Formats: sequence, C-alpha cells, structure tokens
Amino acid sequence: MSRRAKVTLTVSVGVFMASLDLFIVNIAFPDIRRQFHGTSLAGLSWVLNAYGIAFAGLLVPAGRWADRSGRKRGFMAGLALFSCASAACAAAPSVLVLVGARIAQAAGAAMMLPTSLGLLLPEYPTDRRGAAVGIWAAVGGVAAAAGPPIGGLLVQAGWRWVFIVNVPIGLAALLAASGLLRELRDGTGKRPDLVGAALFSVAISALTLAIVQGPAWGWGGGRVLGLLIGAAALLLAVAARSARHPAPLIEPVILRTRAIALANVGALLFFCAFGALLLGSVLFLTTVWHHSVLRAGLEIAPGPATAAMFAFPGGVLGQRLGQRFVGAAGALLFAAGGLWFRAHIGASPDYAGELLPAQLMSGAGVGLVLPTLSAAATGPLPAARFSTGTAVLGMSRQLGSALGVAILVAIVGQPSGSAVAAFRSGWTFIVTAALCAGAALLAVGPVSIGSAEPAPAPVRAAPEAAGTSAA
Repeated sequence: MSRRAKVTLTVSVGVFMASLDLFIVNIAFPDIRRQFHGTSLAGLSWVLNAYGIAFAGLLVPAGRWADRSGRKRGFMAGLALFSCASAACAAAPSVLVLVGARIAQAAGAAMMLPTSLGLLLPEYPTDRRGAAVGIWAAVGGVAAAAGPPIGGLLVQAGWRWVFIVNVPIGLAALLAASGLLRELRDGTGKRPDLVGAALFSVAISALTLAIVQGPAWGWGGGRVLGLLIGAAALLLAVAARSARHPAPLIEPVILRTRAIALANVGALLFFCAFGALLLGSVLFLTTVWHHSVLRAGLEIAPGPATAAMFAFPGGVLGQRLGQRFVGAAGALLFAAGGLWFRAHIGASPDYAGELLPAQLMSGAGVGLVLPTLSAAATGPLPAARFSTGTAVLGMSRQLGSALGVAILVAIVGQPSGSAVAAFRSGWTFIVTAALCAGAALLAVGPVSIGSAEPAPAPVRAAPEAAGTSAA
C-alpha cells in the first residue's frame, strides 16, 4: 500500500467516526428518550443540538490552531478527546451530563474534521484533488450508511453502546497516526479568536433555544423575543470582531470569494434540510409507524448507502462538469425525495411505496452535494488554508443541522392536529430548505482551484518528515 493510500485511510477514520456518531445517536434517540422519560422532546433535542452548536463554534478556531500548531497534532488531539468524551457519554447518569459530554465530543470532532482534509489534500496533485475530496466525502457516506443498521443493532444491547463503539476505533487510529502522518503547519498563523467563537456559540444557542421553545413559550412572548434579540446582537458583535481581528472567526477571504461564500450558504441551507430529515425519519418510523429502533435503522440505511455510492462519482463529475451544476442537481434530487414522501405519507406503514423511493432519491442527492460543497469551499484556497476552509464549511454544516433539528422539533413537538399532518409540515420545511440550497449552489459560479488570496506555504516539521516521501 502506498503512503498516499495509508494517509487517506488513516485520516478518513476521523471523518468516519464523526459521521458514524451522527447517525448512530439519531437512531438511539428514541431509546435515550425512554431512558430519561421525564425529559421533553424539546429538552432532549439538546443531546443533538449541543453537539452541533459546539461543533460549529469550535471548528474555525480548531482549524486555525491546527494550521498554526500542526495538523497532525490537531488530528491526534481530536481523536483522543473524541474517544474519551465518547466513554463519558456512555457513562452519563443524566441528560445534563450527557449533553456536557456531547459538547466535549464536539470539541474533539472539531479538531479532527478540518485537519483530516488538511492532511489529505497535500498528498494529492492539484489535478487529482477533486477525486481526493470525493474519497473524503465517500468515507462519510459509508459511515452514514453503516450508522443506521449498526446503531439499531447496538441499541439492542443498550443505547450506551452507540458511544462505547467509538473508543476502540479511536485508539486504533491514534496508534496508526502517530507513526504515519507528517506534521504540516503554517508558522505565521495568528492566535484564533476564541472570544468570537464563544460569542458565536452563545448566539446560536440562544437562537436554537428560541426556535425549540417557541411553540411552548409563545412566539411573541418576552422570553422568545429576548433570545432572538440577544442572538442578533451577539452575531453583530462577532461580525465586528471578525472585521478587525487578525485571526477572525470568518476570514475576509471567505466573504470576498464568491464560490466559498455561496458554498457555505448552500451548506447551511442544505444541512437544515438534512438534519431535519435524519431526525424526522427516526421519529416518524418509531412514533407513527411504531417500528422498532432496529427496524427503523435498517429502513433508513438505503438512503445513506445511496449517498455513499454517489459521493465519489459526485466529486469526479463536479470537477468535470462544474461544482455548481452537480451540487444544484443533488439538491433538487434531495428535494424530490422529500416531495415524494410528503405526497405519499400516511399513518399505515407502506415502506416500499412511501419511504424507500424517497430514501433513494434523497440519498443520491446527498451523495452529489457533499463533495461539491467541499470542493467549492476549499478549492479556491491555497494549501496552507485547507484546514481553515474545511472548518468554515463544517461550521456552516453543523449550524444548519442544529437549526434544522430545532425547527423540526418546533414543528412536530407540539402538533396542533394529527401526527401525520405535523410530519407533513416538517417535510414541507425540508423541501423548501433543499430548494433554497440548490439555488445557492447554482449561483456559486465556476470554481477556480487556488485562486483565493495567497498564503505562506506550509512548513514541514523536519523531525517528523525526515525519512519519508510521498508516494
């Protein structure tokens, strides 16, 4: 096996773990809800939302720290923290402790995600980076495909096993990474804006809380309005800091480069739809159709499996035909799947006629969108900014997922009519968000590799690079 293949395999473990965790925890959600039966759906949704918000807030600072201090160091630190936090999640005696451990998990994932692509892309020549991004996205798709059935099987032994499974995988990856990966860093990097990251996380938490509790507290109530005003004020403060900080949460180049800016807008909108679809499918199957968690996991699996099949071709097609066309087509396919399910949804189970076609269409759409988002958001950047560019994209994805879950919970958590009608409204939101994402991706325009502002070349640490060579 060549060095390039070994590096690809090793860093992909981080992507695999983060993606697997997302799908497994969603599948385990009904069992976690039964374990902590005194907690409302809105309250328990923070098991998902706290992870997404912390992930979104920490990705950019983690990416900058990795660029400055070393991508190998960041990747390994993230693996270690993610594994330890997974063990803490498994041992959590209460929802509060579980949410806290999930935040720690998010911190580890925030260090793994940007460094994984930041370590992978320099191993490939420029003309093959589209394929590399496709491989990177396909790994996440494989994990997503494996997540529902694995999660369904693990939950049979108890929901805590969905977290325990991360520990041996993380330890094995740490052993492999320590001897294989080379240190890459940008020695001129500035210290990340941690204050801006904290303000951003608090702002998104306030916004999410307002959305989740809006139906119960009243949308015009003082608490909801106060949270919305506070969130807006904090986001303005983050924007002001980003304009003058030497290492802001969002770099000016992100806003000035059309492809990067619109790719991140598209990612936020698309993952609003995707996050809502993922949780909504689990809740619908287990509460309306009354299927077991294991059965629900197996029924959801074709969607992620289709995404995995389409991810690598999506990366190649995006490079040949244009990221915007392939990404927009994927978003339309995803929306078509949502429209199919919304049109055929019913209280009586009909998996083959209602859910399976929607899963296949939506999965194909996800497979086309993911690699095109990654390529559009990182392709124009110089190599020294791959980690930071990936981190900003990840921030948009996680923010979108958290908002999507919050909006879905607000729609279906306290239905005014039948459960089926509530879920039909949820799918209307999913389709609308996907169509808006498609419009944003179509507006991306041509993606020029390496066209953004120049940056210093990465500095390879001699002690770790010595004696190695690229394949």
